[in-house]
Amino acid sequence: MEKETKKILENIRKIRIEKKLSLFNLATDVGISHSHLYYIESMRVSPSIDVLVRIAKSLNVPLGELIDLSD
Repeated sequence: MEKETKKILENIRKIRIEKKLSLFNLATDVGISHSHLYYIESMRVSPSIDVLVRIAKSLNVPLGELIDLSD
């Protein structure tokens, strides 16, 4: 997996935790299983663009915040 992809997936987890959302609650809001979200956050799978957009909307952040590659 590319380091840029890993950073995006780390951002999802970081923002979810900052917003005090459980995996289950975010996954339900996004319309995916909590196990699929777990696999995304643990870098076992890469989400589709559609899922990334839905995650950003559910987290109430611009998509650009998820794909921000700065440290």
